[in-house]
Amino acid sequence: MEFGRLLAAIREDPRYRGQIVHEERFPARPARYGTLRRPLTEPLAQALARRGITRLYTHQTEALDAVRTGESVVITTGTASGKSLCYMLPVLETAVADPEARALFIYPTKALAQDQQDALGEFGLTVKFGSYDGDTPQAARRLLRAEAQVLLTNPDMLHVGILPQHFRWTAFLKHLRYVVLDDMHVYRGVFGSHVANILRRLVRVCRLRGADPQIICTSATVANAGPFGRRLTGRPLRVIDDDGAPRGPRRFVLWNPPVTDRATMSRRSAYLEAGWLMAALLRRDVRTIAFTKARKITELVHRYTVDALQESPELAARISPYRAGYLPAQRREIEQRLFRGDLAGVVSTSALELGIDVGGLDASILVGFPGTMASVWQRAGRAGRGVDESLAVLIALQDALDQYLMRQPAYFFGRPVEHATVDPENPYVLAAHLRCAASEVALWPGDEALFGPRMREVAEALEGMGDLVRRRDRWHPPSRRYPAGSVEIRSVSGDLYRIVNSGTRRLLGTVDAARALEQVHEGAVYLHQGEAYRVTRLDLATRTAAVEPDASGTYSEARVLTELSIVRPRAERPLGETTAHFGEVLVTQQVIEYRRKQLVTETVLSVTPLDLPEQELPTAALWIVIPPGLAAEVAAAGLDLAGGIHAVEHAAIGLLPLLAMCDRWDIGGVSYPQHPETGEATIFIYDGHRGGVGVAETGFELLDELLRRTLEAIVSCPCEAGCPSCIQSPKCGNLNAPLDKPAAVMLLRRLLGRVDVPSPTARGGG
Repeated sequence: MEFGRLLAAIREDPRYRGQIVHEERFPARPARYGTLRRPLTEPLAQALARRGITRLYTHQTEALDAVRTGESVVITTGTASGKSLCYMLPVLETAVADPEARALFIYPTKALAQDQQDALGEFGLTVKFGSYDGDTPQAARRLLRAEAQVLLTNPDMLHVGILPQHFRWTAFLKHLRYVVLDDMHVYRGVFGSHVANILRRLVRVCRLRGADPQIICTSATVANAGPFGRRLTGRPLRVIDDDGAPRGPRRFVLWNPPVTDRATMSRRSAYLEAGWLMAALLRRDVRTIAFTKARKITELVHRYTVDALQESPELAARISPYRAGYLPAQRREIEQRLFRGDLAGVVSTSALELGIDVGGLDASILVGFPGTMASVWQRAGRAGRGVDESLAVLIALQDALDQYLMRQPAYFFGRPVEHATVDPENPYVLAAHLRCAASEVALWPGDEALFGPRMREVAEALEGMGDLVRRRDRWHPPSRRYPAGSVEIRSVSGDLYRIVNSGTRRLLGTVDAARALEQVHEGAVYLHQGEAYRVTRLDLATRTAAVEPDASGTYSEARVLTELSIVRPRAERPLGETTAHFGEVLVTQQVIEYRRKQLVTETVLSVTPLDLPEQELPTAALWIVIPPGLAAEVAAAGLDLAGGIHAVEHAAIGLLPLLAMCDRWDIGGVSYPQHPETGEATIFIYDGHRGGVGVAETGFELLDELLRRTLEAIVSCPCEAGCPSCIQSPKCGNLNAPLDKPAAVMLLRRLLGRVDVPSPTARGGG
């Protein structure tokens, strides 16, 4: 595919209005091969030769040599670099030589486990292996427990199906030599904190039987693979990052939707742009994957792409949305159609960012900055596998972060990948897993070596609540019931709401309880596989949303009212004329109304009040108290203090993902002209997860840089009074009012002790 000519043709399209603000080219990279200290055993060498592999890349040989000598490792190289061979080869070599040896392969999704099971089968060896997940029949489960040398599973099944029944797995655990954690970078934040504790529970029951397995991790590139891997797995890992795999040439385009209203700096919808661009690529036989940041947006972009292909119904039928919330059979059918080439394109959430083999794709469209550079390169790398040329396009949203990056392409392409964060000692997460661990084997003080120094404090708190019972120096469960089933490791709240078609009674999908009141309140429009449904009833008691087909051509957005109280300050630091704080807070949220908006035009058609219960979120936050003198200066200048702090809050939240590995939807904020506890105007930025996951803490530690980037973003935006590209927020509970851009600039300059602001290093778009 010659993408230079293709982009030139797109520039000639009547809809093109200068959207391409920058084009970066990356040259091809040749392969580099390594030499093993000891040759592969003959069965493995022959199996690789049958697949056309006669030499191994540098990172593959380094990994195999390290594992052979007993080291635990993390391999962090690019997409399609052959990371799977780094663990399959040493494990299969051991399994052939020692039939009693066992290995556990852990994947973040069932789909990825099944994909890799097929890869194991291609070796044609006598090693016994199989997938053990929620879809595995009971008879097959018994056989796998007894005979499988390599077991492929996911953290969910390990958590609820294996560890609570570990006494049935004694033979397997006694001989467990290797634990493989594939796509380690996925296990960050709350999900990663859960998985870290599941791994500690696994090691605990292995050691009970005299085993202490090696750990082999693979990961997309992260800045702190060693420290992150150690915090996740609980042991030091040797980092292997000398990527010897070849890479084809790549073009990476920054695409900014055109301005439709210069006064407000409103831009054409990024979702419409994605639909148009994807349709343009598909018409030219470019197999394309588009990534979005939310389930609803996945459905919208798919619908817009289909609409853009009305003159080509056969081609429109060959694209599909793909996201969490679909039933397993639906997802697998889409994966298989994509791999076989039946699908010309797919619109996906991060679900297809992982290493599932999706066949040969030519182009990747990123609808909005995904929150981290690690995800940028992971998503871009899903196209152009092998040495063929590929295209990646980042379509900017209207928010401050995306527009900041559009104006500074040199900064974007020069940025390193971020540090990944995980907090296994988050008290809410740790408490859940200590209950599980105690039901598996009674807890004792020596378990602090695994669970960390907060174990005793949390165990004593659980004892006080009656969730654990102490006998001598051991903590036991209060009953024989397994608690693992009530601990949902992928959702923050621990609960899911079911979405049911009221006419057919068919289950359409699920939504996490933390998002349910926003997404499936009565009157909400729920999009599923390109079809629209309206929520007719939300039953809070049964956690069920009843829906019916909706042909109105609309979608809905909820408005959320937020209140925040300080629970316990933990740290403070000077900031210009004031002090910044970090600590524990309690956030109270209530969905109070929703807006019904027209598809395509996004015109607001109606605003409907709602009467839903409040939800409480104990979490961590940073906050900045505005000193009275500065507040008085803002007022004396004829500016709006409330609008200024509100604007600073929005813009800082928008830019925080530059510094922390997160998405802006993982962060919340609220500002007060006079907070009842501080007594002054105060800006809060908090983690959107129970107990916090380190994002606000990172913002607190890097607050000067965060505010400097925030000031640059606001000043460099060409709008007059503030717009979605700088100080407006797409999720503002107050509908972006009040906002005062000059007041925000004045506040930030004084907080930073600066009179002027350097111009951005590069500009683009408009």
